[in-house]
Amino acid sequence: MEENKQEKYKDPFRATLTGILDLFKKQVPVGTFNDSDRLDGKTVVVDGASSGLGFAIAVEVASKGAKTVMVCRSGIPAKGEEVRKLSGNQDVHMLHVDFADVRSLEKLVSELRDKYTPIDILICNAGVVPNMARKTPQGLEEMFMVNYFSKFWYVTTLIENGSFGNLTLAGRESVTADSGTGPGLPLDVCGAANSPEISVIPRIIFVSSESHRNPAVIKWDDFGKFTPYGIKQSMEHYGHNKLLLTTFAVELSRRLNPNGSTAASVFALCPGPVNSNIARESPKVFQPLLKVIFRMFFKSPKDASAPVIYFSVSHDVEAKPFDYLFLMNRKEVDSKALDPENGLKLWEMSSALKKNL
Repeated sequence: MEENKQEKYKDPFRATLTGILDLFKKQVPVGTFNDSDRLDGKTVVVDGASSGLGFAIAVEVASKGAKTVMVCRSGIPAKGEEVRKLSGNQDVHMLHVDFADVRSLEKLVSELRDKYTPIDILICNAGVVPNMARKTPQGLEEMFMVNYFSKFWYVTTLIENGSFGNLTLAGRESVTADSGTGPGLPLDVCGAANSPEISVIPRIIFVSSESHRNPAVIKWDDFGKFTPYGIKQSMEHYGHNKLLLTTFAVELSRRLNPNGSTAASVFALCPGPVNSNIARESPKVFQPLLKVIFRMFFKSPKDASAPVIYFSVSHDVEAKPFDYLFLMNRKEVDSKALDPENGLKLWEMSSALKKNL
């Protein structure tokens, strides 16, 4: 069983086939949202928002009345104007970032703190699947940086600089141990706590992937090191970085919500296969075929945005410390991501790397 799970996302072909087959499985939606679920008065920040899933998310949250901040590497200002037109909401703003560059992240968090705080909902969506390893300006590997480490750097810095108001990160010594999924994360991670109204509880949403289940272990010895790879290994590296991201999301919830309280909701999800441009670096000879497959079998970005919008607007998840959806189905994340020892080690190694950059 474990070996079969690890084979599902071993290469781009098997990953694509797995995505298609998942769409044909029986789905039991966890909940719904409708036009009456609004985001008026909320500030929503969504990254990777110039195309694909991120653009669709930006249109949807703007349509629900949010002050929408689109964080993008390209498409400024044209994509913002398009979101305003499609949503009918003029309160749409754009900020530039290159998630592969820490210096660009520093500028971004300063701009967010100075112009758009407090942040009510942060949607971490940006991702990349390069066809080979590439070094970032700080010497890290690009997929590691964009798909995982930039999220750790970005989110923890926003919390530390007060961009979420009074939100604070507890140290592990302040987190109550339990007998379930680890310190500070109740066994019923989907259960709501007694907390104030949603308007004062920030939500942090990570677009992850079911491929986070693929790695057999977390490769601690390679953490933060530039590791060359080619297109055949791209999906293996993608799954490993999504495992790091999901483990971070669980640990973040532990530290934001110690002792059974809920100061912020941390959500993660896999939107399923999306008809986007994420495979733009695949070999040119395969691109026409991939475009046909994506168009025929994969979800449109708007349809695929459903779990993100559900986590953003639904009262079903008010004051929940953590939750994970695959498509619109609730699932438990992989046991490696739930392991409190993995969460602690990842946090410590990520914090050390952050200090050195």
